[in-house]
Amino acid sequence: MTEITRIYGVVTRPELRAEFEPLFRTVALSSVSECDGCLSANLGAPSSENPDEYALISTWRSLEALMEFADEDWTKAHIPEGMERFVKECWVHHFTSFS
Repeated sequence: MTEITRIYGVVTRPELRAEFEPLFRTVALSSVSECDGCLSANLGAPSSENPDEYALISTWRSLEALMEFADEDWTKAHIPEGMERFVKECWVHHFTSFS
């Protein structure tokens, strides 16, 4: 099986940043890291050039494991319930591991 790396990028609404960050560290991270098939999950904090942009980088055992988490349309962002209001825009990118 081929591991899949999923990079979820999110641009938050600046006025909600202080409220978003603790939830991103807990709700968003645990919604991924506690799923069967997730091998690792790490958060990326904003840089000074993009102060409202965050990342959640996860590695999955297989495409099937990722699909169990994200449903059949695994190419779209999965936003935990209640977190939608913080999102100005978001995207996902996927990569397979080199063999």
